[in-house]
Amino acid sequence: MLASPRAMDDVTLESLQGALSASPENEKLLTVVIRELLSRGETQKAVEHVRHFPRLERAGAEARALAGRALIASGASEEAVPLCEGDAPELLLVRADALARLERGDEALELYQRAVAQNATLENPELLARIKAKPSKVVRLAGGPTLKVVANDDTAALEVSRWLQPEHERVTFADIGGLDRVKEQIRKRIILPFSKPSLFQRFKKRVGGGILLYGPPGCGKTLLARATAGECKATFFNVAISDVLDMYIGESERKLNALFEKARASAPAVMFFDELEALAGKRQYAREATAAKLVSQFLSEMDGFSQNNHGVLIIGATNVPWAVDSAFRRPGRFDRVLFVPPPDQEARAAILQRLLDARPSQDCDAAAIARKTSGFSGADLEHIVELASDVAIDASLADGRETPIRQEHLLEAVGEARPTTLEWLTTARNYARYANEGGQYDEVLDFLSKHGKGA
Repeated sequence: MLASPRAMDDVTLESLQGALSASPENEKLLTVVIRELLSRGETQKAVEHVRHFPRLERAGAEARALAGRALIASGASEEAVPLCEGDAPELLLVRADALARLERGDEALELYQRAVAQNATLENPELLARIKAKPSKVVRLAGGPTLKVVANDDTAALEVSRWLQPEHERVTFADIGGLDRVKEQIRKRIILPFSKPSLFQRFKKRVGGGILLYGPPGCGKTLLARATAGECKATFFNVAISDVLDMYIGESERKLNALFEKARASAPAVMFFDELEALAGKRQYAREATAAKLVSQFLSEMDGFSQNNHGVLIIGATNVPWAVDSAFRRPGRFDRVLFVPPPDQEARAAILQRLLDARPSQDCDAAAIARKTSGFSGADLEHIVELASDVAIDASLADGRETPIRQEHLLEAVGEARPTTLEWLTTARNYARYANEGGQYDEVLDFLSKHGKGA
């Protein structure tokens, strides 16, 4: 371990240095003395003890790592590299530091990543930044001093790349726990037309159209949209509200048209509009005429009067379907409406297990936690695992080694968390009972009748 104990007084340190001089092969004593000297900044004294220690290359990982740190601090990085040979994480980290100072960044980065993979508590952002810094360039100014310029990674280029083409790994239905009924409906009504376009064209069925996902927040509507694009092998456009709304008259409509044009040019493509009610709210409640004009433009783009929307699937998601203008439910627009419910017990277990598999975990019973989390959304379950991760991280930092998430951490997190779907279900129940024109909320009533007493 490289963690420093509580500082000792001068008399104790002097007596320990005297004892080390008397028994120079005492490895444990060497580690105590060097650690204390380094904490005081007395680098040269630490290096003297290092160089007087016989056969130091045969010492344990802790002693060699501390000796390497002393050599690096004194400017002897080349000497530290062979001394810290080995696969122990503390040795890898010190060797990475020495190589970074020798401007051997690629080797240093590989060693750093290996060290952190073995022991995440050794992570050092300052060292990582130094490793990633490009080699210094010498700049000579006419009639002036020589300057050393350190060039970091090309941040501007990375930012431009991210703005032009946001990077998202392809998501499929295999990455989503539960929601089997919704997945099956999407496969039959959306994915199949994309995979068999010729067959559907023979029956005069167009590929694309619109689908509206609604349900409580945090239950997977956005993930379903991304997975649908992944299953269709289509380009996925995640349209943010800020991409459309503009304070100047006519600009919002122009931006919306430009987004649809981009999707048509990239077909097969999936356009996803989250919080759809912000762009497609009921016009009779709009305070400004510009909001009604935007809705009309949206409807026109979906109808594809001026352009062919073949191969373009528009997916909308909303937590308040009763706030979306009814014109959007006309056939040919969002004519396929799917309720995305909170996960049932089996789905909760699958979600929890997937979340735990992506983190260090041990002896966790996802099924037992699922039984205690009725009414929790997928986001709520992720919050539970996040809380448990916090406890495990605190334990890792306290112990100086990685401590996995355990069942007791999850149970502690469940005690702190609360389900967020109950308020939405209460509101939706009222709409389903008293404003269910055309049976549009029948799925909500079915869900409540089956799971009203706990999912």
